[in-house]
Amino acid sequence: MCGQKALRQVLRREVESGQLSHAYLFCGTRGTGKTTAAKILAKAVNCENPQNGNPCNECDICRGIDDGSILDVLEIDAASNNGVDNVREIREEVQYAPAVARYRVYIIDEVHMLSSGAFNALLKTLEEPPAHVIFILATTERHKIPATILSRCQCFEFVRIPADEIVARLTQVAQAEGISLEPRAATLIARLSDGALRNALSILDQCAVSADEVTAALVSEVAGLSGREYLFGVSAALAAQDNAAALAAAQRLAASSQELTQATAELLTHFRDLLLCKTMDCPDDLLDAPPDEHAALKQRAAALTAGDILAAIKALQEALDAMSRSTHKQVLLELALLGLTTPSLATTPERLLSRIEQLERRLAGGAGAEGPKAAPAQAPDIG
Repeated sequence: MCGQKALRQVLRREVESGQLSHAYLFCGTRGTGKTTAAKILAKAVNCENPQNGNPCNECDICRGIDDGSILDVLEIDAASNNGVDNVREIREEVQYAPAVARYRVYIIDEVHMLSSGAFNALLKTLEEPPAHVIFILATTERHKIPATILSRCQCFEFVRIPADEIVARLTQVAQAEGISLEPRAATLIARLSDGALRNALSILDQCAVSADEVTAALVSEVAGLSGREYLFGVSAALAAQDNAAALAAAQRLAASSQELTQATAELLTHFRDLLLCKTMDCPDDLLDAPPDEHAALKQRAAALTAGDILAAIKALQEALDAMSRSTHKQVLLELALLGLTTPSLATTPERLLSRIEQLERRLAGGAGAEGPKAAPAQAPDIG
């Protein structure tokens, strides 16, 4: 259960003390370990030789659950088994004692996909559960679970896994599998995975098949990235109010193998890092960018106003949302960049704030800064 320390401790203590709930609900984004945790819990409650609340992974029960030969632990996909009849079958089965294990464990994945009738049928079982049955429900959308079901479950929220823990896990897996993994590549994979270890392992697997050594360049190629130079190119265009440079960057991205949705998300993260550098004294621990880019980020942030950065974040987020509904992704990105680099098009509060900040900077410079520009306007002395 990588990255879920608090949940791991609670579940281990429950198993160790024998004070188990009859129903658990594991919530969280995809790839954070909900189904894996459910299988570990199913082994732990049935293990013949538990060790401090953990399964031994060596007894017949543990090995049987791993290879699927223990029929007392069932994993059900609610996306394809979401009808009333499917739940009624479970209600009939739970009346029977386990065949070889201590508990019959039902793992229902994507439980929010159950129909209303199926939820009502499941509720009856959760209200009067047999002592030998444990339900473990997993979902990515807790808000779709009826309150009557939630009130009868012990709920656990799975958080996104921190990047440093993903890097540590990737390094461990790479060593175990004999994969040569570059540290910078592991960091890049962790950032692309968005807190989901499953996504990170999938990227590592694709890269390991492609080459003998997994480098940052290989990860960028497999993930469809075009390097990171374009990020600083776009922020430089914004600082210089150079719409031609911004549109050229969008054109180069479209012409490359870069997926524009991913590129826009990367730009959004880049400007988020710039905002942290602009508003914090020591932002390094919170930045998503590699450590060797931190100095460049701080330098670029100093050239931009807070209004510039906020406007960029808002515009890119709006473009990213629109991309999911449009096939003209390049046009959406170009419009966002054009609006950011052309002050005369500024209509949002963030862009107006940026223009006010720029005006304040000029005024703070004093008359000396504006003097040379004002001199030509003076009437010539023809006396």
